[in-house]
Amino acid sequence: MTAPAAGLDTRAAPPDARRPVRARPTSRRWRAVLWGALGVLALAALWELYKLVGPADGWLVGAQEGVTGSGIRLLPRTSDQAMPHTWDMVARIIEPVTRARGALPLGVVVLLAALTSLGVAALGWLVGVIVGFALALLMLGFRIAERAVLPFVILSQTVPLIALAPLIRNWGSRLEFGAFSWESWMSVVIIASYLAFFPVAVGALRGLQSPDAAHLDLMRSYAAGWWTTLFRLRLPASVPFLIPALRLAAANAVVGTVVAEISVGFSGGIGRLILETAVAASSDPAKPWAPIFGAVLLGLVAAGFVALLAAFLSPFRRQETVA
Repeated sequence: MTAPAAGLDTRAAPPDARRPVRARPTSRRWRAVLWGALGVLALAALWELYKLVGPADGWLVGAQEGVTGSGIRLLPRTSDQAMPHTWDMVARIIEPVTRARGALPLGVVVLLAALTSLGVAALGWLVGVIVGFALALLMLGFRIAERAVLPFVILSQTVPLIALAPLIRNWGSRLEFGAFSWESWMSVVIIASYLAFFPVAVGALRGLQSPDAAHLDLMRSYAAGWWTTLFRLRLPASVPFLIPALRLAAANAVVGTVVAEISVGFSGGIGRLILETAVAASSDPAKPWAPIFGAVLLGLVAAGFVALLAAFLSPFRRQETVA
């Protein structure tokens, strides 16, 4: 046996010293917040840079002299009316919404409208999740149902939303059940759930079908029934597929709510406020951007809720898979 070389420590390093140092969850969260803030600042800087160097009238190609609306605009205009400064948009949020005495600040009005839309979008998301998961269970249990239903689930998303909204409102107004009356917000919920159910149905079906054949054979060897296999094996295995589907469903519910509020005339929401403030764009160009920021905030809240749900289901999220 050879003697150890001089100057070398032959003692084994402690186990903790050999492990790679991982960032703490708190530091990762703050790092994500920092990168998000830097992204917003970079977007604002890009906005101001283009406003500084871009053409005031934009770049119009193929315009015919004397013909209004002709040509294709490849670059947007940089005038104060078309592109207000970012600090003007931020300052407009804290100013009164109108010149009337006692008018609320524009930011407060936007926040109230966003809360209204958030409640409607949350209800639409919940209905969409229930319907989508029910369809996934139906297609899982019956192979003929998967072949018959899945193509129609995919084709349903090809219907233009702007054309579907008035039809749903018209059909809903014809429903009569005693003292029940169809409200406009119900049409918005139906449209939001219509966009939300599709990713849940597809993602849940892929997740429920994801367990290996060996695991399914093991459950059969234990004489486990269909429901036992569903709750003990298929549902935990579907979480990595289901979380991205729920995130996409939340975004679709927000988009569907904003568009539906404009289409069906639902007042009080952020979508209707966007339409109302757009009328004042010529005299108050910074005003229409406040409800747009409110819609962005609405989407961030929806994504944050799904992130909290994902944290609750973190024991099952071994590897997140995009559906």
